[in-house]
Amino acid sequence: MESYECKLCGYVYNPADGDPDQGVAHGTAFADLPAGWVCPICGAGKDDFEKV
Repeated sequence: MESYECKLCGYVYNPADGDPDQGVAHGTAFADLPAGWVCPICGAGKDDFEKV
């Protein structure tokens, strides 16, 4: 699975880690994140991320 980086703050979403603080399980692909998911650091939406 591919990682995605926030263009605003540099946070990298790693699918292997998920985002437990927002209820996203380990192994969740970026494309499968809920529509309302936001960057845990700066609050940016999914549109502000790019594949790394």
